Amino acid sequence: MVPQKSRIVNMMARVIAVCNQKGGVGKTTTAMNLAAYLAMLGKRVLLIDFDPQYNATSGLGVEHAPDETIYHVLLGGQAHERAIRRSYLANLEVVPASPDLAGALIELVNLPEREWYLNRFVAKVRDWYDFIFIDLGPSLNLLTVNGLLAADEVLIPVQCEYYSLEGLTQLLQSIELIKNNLGHSLNSINALITMYDKREKLSREIAREVRRRFPYRVYEAEIPRSVSLAEAPSYQKPIMLYAPQSPGALAYEELAEEILGGNAEKVMGTHPPMRPVERKLAPLENEVRLLNEELEMLEEPPFELPVDTPYHFGSPMFGDRI
Repeated sequence: MVPQKSRIVNMMARVIAVCNQKGGVGKTTTAMNLAAYLAMLGKRVLLIDFDPQYNATSGLGVEHAPDETIYHVLLGGQAHERAIRRSYLANLEVVPASPDLAGALIELVNLPEREWYLNRFVAKVRDWYDFIFIDLGPSLNLLTVNGLLAADEVLIPVQCEYYSLEGLTQLLQSIELIKNNLGHSLNSINALITMYDKREKLSREIAREVRRRFPYRVYEAEIPRSVSLAEAPSYQKPIMLYAPQSPGALAYEELAEEILGGNAEKVMGTHPPMRPVERKLAPLENEVRLLNEELEMLEEPPFELPVDTPYHFGSPMFGDRI
């Protein structure tokens, strides 16, 4: 824990919830590695592990006392400074989780304003950081609602498999309910393509369909399917330390630079805004990439997502926004 008197007060942090109700899509991997790369780029970063499985805590090797977790801060009366633990990476701190967090689902039910507990914690510490990431579990429950209400932005990892569209659709519906019923507006909703393998036809088709039909922003960076990304947490290291030249590492580095470069006016000390020529070339580069992918598939019969499913991007939910 860093003593409060030694902390540098910054402009308020960007608070990003990494969320998808489907498991195994790369939420924790994205939260850990994106936080690590932004810390490497000089940003002060806090990672809040808000998943009872506490994979982000164990994946970064964070040591803490039994009562120094996010659960004990929210419901146990623990001081918020004690739960903020230093990682072995400069500029990166972690609020660990534990299995006790699963009990919060029951304890919060009868409490007033139960959806806002994490929001109050974030409000106390957001001036200390440039970025705060909230790693949410694979569910749509009260913990997920707390995480979304504490965030300004949502990052949705989308696995390049058909069933990942189910979680994406339901999550967007939940976000709409939160915005309409709880009065919490999100500055941006962004999708990130994960477990992408350009050699697989289905993977290319899902990625292309997401880019064409997702009603919000889709990051240009694509996280590949990578053995190194799967191995790194077992060594309690982010990919930048375990295999820095691997495709997965390079993809997360690209994502971190994209997040900084695309919001330079909002983050102190980031890359300068794009020059006019760069702004004109950016969409052209994206079109060229899509055309190249289409050329690769000209000799293959097209894969079509069934239109009679509620998860198809041509459904009314997506169609209304396109």
